[in-house]
Amino acid sequence: MEIDFQKSGGLVPAIIQDERSGEVLMLGFMNGDSLAETRRLGEVVFFSRSRNKLWKKGESSGHVLRVREIRVDCDADALLVRVEPVGPGVCHEGYRSCFFRALGADGDATIIAVRTFEPEKIYGQEKAR
Repeated sequence: MEIDFQKSGGLVPAIIQDERSGEVLMLGFMNGDSLAETRRLGEVVFFSRSRNKLWKKGESSGHVLRVREIRVDCDADALLVRVEPVGPGVCHEGYRSCFFRALGADGDATIIAVRTFEPEKIYGQEKAR
């Protein structure tokens, strides 16, 4: 199957979901090379828009995402990657999921999760917020 990378300038969104719980853990972007590397390694590799290069999730933290299944949406321009997360969390802010805040009707965000690790111990002070 051909993934439509050109529709969004060479990248497609990749929704990362825990295969056991169904929880959405994060959203990243993939290009053709990162998808090929993901399939080759069996662990998620994204394309970093800020660094303009491939990066394997967990390369600095050790919190890798083992691929269990990759699904393609009906337009072939988005991916759902079902994973087995390795480690206490996915988010660089120390949470299991990057979706740890709920947006209220007033526009304010409320933290709805508990930190599962201390990011400064993994990434140092510059990444910890």
